[in-house]
Amino acid sequence: MISEADLLAKVPRGLYIDGQWVDAEGGATMAVTDPSTGETLVEIASASVADGKRAMDAAANAQSSWAATAPRVRGELLRRAFDLVIERADQFALLMTLEMGKPLAESRGEVTYGAEFLRWFSEEAVRITGRFGQNPEGTGQIVVSHAPVGPSFLITPWNFPLAMATRKIAPAIAAGCTSIIKPAALTPLTTMYFVKTLEDAGLPAGVVNVVTTAKSGALSAEIIADPRLRKLSFTGSTEVGRMLMKQAADGILRTSMELGGNAPFVVFEDADLDKAIDGVLLAKFRNIGQACTAANRILVQSSIADEFGRRVTERVASMRMGRGTEEGVQIGPLVDDNAVQGSHELVEDAVSKGATVTTGGAIPDRAGSFYPATVLTGVKPGTRLLSEEIFGPVLAIVPFDTEDEAVELANATEYGLISYVYTSDLNRGMRMIDRLETGMMGLNAGVISNAAAPFGGVKQSGIGREGSLEGIDEYLTTKYTFIPKA
Repeated sequence: MISEADLLAKVPRGLYIDGQWVDAEGGATMAVTDPSTGETLVEIASASVADGKRAMDAAANAQSSWAATAPRVRGELLRRAFDLVIERADQFALLMTLEMGKPLAESRGEVTYGAEFLRWFSEEAVRITGRFGQNPEGTGQIVVSHAPVGPSFLITPWNFPLAMATRKIAPAIAAGCTSIIKPAALTPLTTMYFVKTLEDAGLPAGVVNVVTTAKSGALSAEIIADPRLRKLSFTGSTEVGRMLMKQAADGILRTSMELGGNAPFVVFEDADLDKAIDGVLLAKFRNIGQACTAANRILVQSSIADEFGRRVTERVASMRMGRGTEEGVQIGPLVDDNAVQGSHELVEDAVSKGATVTTGGAIPDRAGSFYPATVLTGVKPGTRLLSEEIFGPVLAIVPFDTEDEAVELANATEYGLISYVYTSDLNRGMRMIDRLETGMMGLNAGVISNAAAPFGGVKQSGIGREGSLEGIDEYLTTKYTFIPKA
């Protein structure tokens, strides 16, 4: 395993514009912090609005030549990048753990998951098709073709710094689109190292550009307002997504929005309880609860709620908290102190409304942004965490009596990203697929993300899909040509 110091020395510090790692305007920098210690890892470039324009210039100038590049060439670039990411898996995993905090085992899992988008879209690049056929009147031929939408602005969150970058960059490259990616200021290093890996794989100048910045709002607004931009892809909160969509409206930009979630995890009395408990621990505590797919509201049928709560509490109480690089750690730090305070406020609100803390629930007296794995039972209506995304290691159990009540509780949210259902009754499972208002569902499964599956939600959880066949369509336009019969 490479040392932390040697790894950080490998990561670029500058902006990546037109194939060059460069300083920000005026040499502006910002710090990247280790959330387990609160100490600075490195200082990196902090882009200005002018730097964003330089990146936009590079993407626009490279668009026509990249669109004309053979699909096989685009695909082989992605395949080389996949091989390099797998070769550097330990380095990527350690880097994610250092800047984001998740345990190394989870970081290794993200490397595998994130790399799959490179392999998947390397194969999809050569499968962009159209169709040709006679019109119904018999007077000519209809030709339908697909072309790259054009320069794209990709904004990624801090919680999955590799997977969110590959999930956006890979289809853009495959489709023939140039891009500017702006990683989150809290965790930019993994994306920077990934783009360096793309460069090592033969990425042409201008095809992917990286701007890291402490002034996200001003830089993003300027890029979105540029008439040469044709696509905006954002993963993050619904609040920010709503604002970005308003900005994108002026340019009628093609948009993809993967926004907030408030996932229900429904456990019926006929469920295999062992599997349901395993599933809820995966769905809740993956990434320390900091995932839009995290189980937010654990809806358990009343007849088994006490047993479920007792067994879950035993498992959660045994989880080891510590720095993600330490052996056996399951709960690393949250991304910053604001995240800690946010989780604790939701717990306090639940308790004030009648919920019971069975384990955890207190901010520890130690360095770093830590919050323990926490279980709440008997959560009552009107509690904030039933309507707000928790984004922390807090498991909240809500009892229900009937299937209709479970559906009503599950759908009582503005969000609709993902749901989880555990039942041994297949007919009930099929009914829940139809009745739950989410874009994704795990039936007797606590983790469902896959590069070959369409990821996205309904209602205020977003628009568009990432991954799968649908993922590349988000970066393509459709053109219809009519050819009269001779």
